[in-house]
Amino acid sequence: MIGRREFLQGSLAGAAVLASAGTAAPADPTALTLAQASAGVRRRSLSPVELTRACLDRIDALNPQLNAFITVVPDEAMAQARERERELARGESRGPLHGIPVALKDNIDTAGIRTTAAAKGFAERIPAADAEVVRRLKDAGAVLLGKLNMDECAYGVTSTSGHFGPVRNPWQEDHVAGGSSGGPAAAVAAGLCYGALGTDTGGSIRQPAAWCGITGLKPTYGLVSARGVMPLSWSLDHVGPMCRTAGDAALLLTAVAGFDPLDPASVDFPPVDYLRVLDRSTRRLRIGLPRDLYFDELDPEIEAAVTAAIDVLRDVTAGTQDVTLPKVPNLSLLFVEAGAYLAPALAAAPDGFSPGIRALVEMGGRISAATYAEARRRLALSRHAIRRVFDDVDVLVTPTTPDLPSSLAAGAGPARRGPPLSARNTTPFNIYGLPTISVCCGFSKSGLPIGLQISGPAGGDARVLAVASAYQERTEWHERRPG
Repeated sequence: MIGRREFLQGSLAGAAVLASAGTAAPADPTALTLAQASAGVRRRSLSPVELTRACLDRIDALNPQLNAFITVVPDEAMAQARERERELARGESRGPLHGIPVALKDNIDTAGIRTTAAAKGFAERIPAADAEVVRRLKDAGAVLLGKLNMDECAYGVTSTSGHFGPVRNPWQEDHVAGGSSGGPAAAVAAGLCYGALGTDTGGSIRQPAAWCGITGLKPTYGLVSARGVMPLSWSLDHVGPMCRTAGDAALLLTAVAGFDPLDPASVDFPPVDYLRVLDRSTRRLRIGLPRDLYFDELDPEIEAAVTAAIDVLRDVTAGTQDVTLPKVPNLSLLFVEAGAYLAPALAAAPDGFSPGIRALVEMGGRISAATYAEARRRLALSRHAIRRVFDDVDVLVTPTTPDLPSSLAAGAGPARRGPPLSARNTTPFNIYGLPTISVCCGFSKSGLPIGLQISGPAGGDARVLAVASAYQERTEWHERRPG
């Protein structure tokens, strides 16, 4: 296993992440992490065309079973890869993402490429402009492979509700991948791309990351622009990286983070090279364990894996203490905001959306302006109240989900009444607006991944990534691959 400092130096400065393999290209480039592929491109032991072709071949082989992609753009991807190669030949590099194949959740607008949110009513929707995060990825030199499957309109936790069929979990194809960013999670886990962008309104990056055994980061609210992303809730939506490692997430986050004056929710945080700060010591960091609620009703195998992971973190930090988090308000504002966005599309194409989406819009329409205004006020109060918790601790650690992935049959069945259990531990951090990451911390006896959630204060994304990286340095769960 590559040590954390060696890994980071290799990822950042072009030192030998691939030194053990010499200058020869690996037999299967898709087995590499994003950082390793990036180092290979810099060393000229790998080319953007080679990486892109390997990903497209793997998509051809595995996507018919996994259904992770809705739209693949092989001609456009190869054209981008060849252009990135020509730039390298001229001595030009756009940075660590230069020539690296990535993919996008299908609610992130791409100019000239359909963006459907997995809804029949949007099946032929072709945006005229790229989302801001897509523009930033292109400027960073990334190669776009296509658009990834999801729950319809990002409303769900299984990725079985979309018009294009269910996403299958690469670890066990008769199980759900999680949602709503199930396509990105499955694609990254199966090696169909080196990284992806997902969206997260109540856990939609972290829950599928946990269930597919990858690393998924929901950044601080406002750190990454959501302009050009089809919304579920403007107040709660986050856009973030889904990758194999914390180092990979740091590379993607650095590329897409930054102030966007055209996004009303964007916050002008100081720019950070998240990979450079990943090697900061975590020895003085205090871990808070919110045992009330977050550790209740755990699957016994999740409880055991998370307990072992906390023991690992105690060795690399200043220790743990129990904390209590502020109560969070209900999600009435989500229903209002989702309805405000989706109602015109539903009116234009009543048969273009599922009963679940129709019910969501109807529910939003029944909530009064006064109730919505009060929900917005309580949201702001919650984001102020959570700050006090970090007077006593530096990060918070919980299980990502209390439960393991369900079978596809169960996932497509009647929904549990009330909020889904799998989103219980993730949704509060959307309300708080805090940076929160899920990393793999074990597997069930049946071979299904288990996630550990690490959260920090607003703007503390580097701290969260550093703790996640310290954990991954000392464990090997993130190195496992399905199949």
